[in-house]
Amino acid sequence: MARLTSFLLLSLLFIFPLCLCDKSNGGKLFPGFYAHSCPQAGEIVRSVVAKAVAKETRMAASLLRLHFHDCFVQGCDGSLLLDSSGRITSEKNSNPNSKSARGFDVVDQIKAQLEKECPGTVSCADVLTLAARDSSVLTGGPSWVVPLGRRDSRSASLSGSNNNIPAPNNTFQTILTKFKRQGLDVTDLVALSGSHTIGFSRCTSFRQRLYNQSGNGRPDMTLEQSFAANLRQRCPRSGGDQILSVLDTISAAKFDNSYFKNLIENRGLLNSDQVLFSSNEKSRELVKKYAEDQGEFFEQFAESMIKMGNISPMTGSNGEIRKNCRKINS
Repeated sequence: MARLTSFLLLSLLFIFPLCLCDKSNGGKLFPGFYAHSCPQAGEIVRSVVAKAVAKETRMAASLLRLHFHDCFVQGCDGSLLLDSSGRITSEKNSNPNSKSARGFDVVDQIKAQLEKECPGTVSCADVLTLAARDSSVLTGGPSWVVPLGRRDSRSASLSGSNNNIPAPNNTFQTILTKFKRQGLDVTDLVALSGSHTIGFSRCTSFRQRLYNQSGNGRPDMTLEQSFAANLRQRCPRSGGDQILSVLDTISAAKFDNSYFKNLIENRGLLNSDQVLFSSNEKSRELVKKYAEDQGEFFEQFAESMIKMGNISPMTGSNGEIRKNCRKINS
């Protein structure tokens, strides 16, 4: 409780002096960035996300994932949203995003309403950041104050998307290395992985664990056997790549700490999930802590989401404010 109180006080100290500033705030992000230029921005994002999640709960996880996959490539700059055109090769075609990244239509709806209300004002990068926070809240997860003022890139990086985003079958050390490159640590890794308490994953992302974990034709023996048997009924040895399974078998549509309880029972769906418990002592202790105390998880998740949202943002006169999130301004 003391830690939560201090965190809230720090948030308040951070907000109030900055909210009095305007867009000349030295290129820094701050919550009140649109207070005068587009005061309805937050409510517009929240309203569209709420309708999308009410229609399909899975969309909350999809929007959170878009923010994560955007920030790990060139920083939180909306580069993931760009379609291929001219000199741009879209990050949507990368291995982590192809046939799995979704929610772009929801971002389009948000941006269209923002352009109608406040033309050329709110960036696509900030739309992703706000939508991620709202997706957490709408599924029962924590809320946090979102620093704003990001601008949109005029480029994308397919190679960065392929190389920087952790893969489902990466080792613990590889995943941690990719997080550290972004200025994130093991605590951030475990907390942010907790977003897998909602959403689904494709058969192609966990098939290796079921049939050929180490290249010897044998399954991953750390996977709880009855859980593995159920997964094999849904995910065949070949074919069915797009068949979905829930990431959290306890409460797939609710943002809570069940994900961590699953890991302790060896029922993490992805290898990248289970290694948090099986491969490193510090991460294992964090898994146990969050499994025991949902409040601790929520608090750290909020802190880590703010930290991730601050990865190399474009500010000031850098980049642009796209009119259409799918293409750079002409």
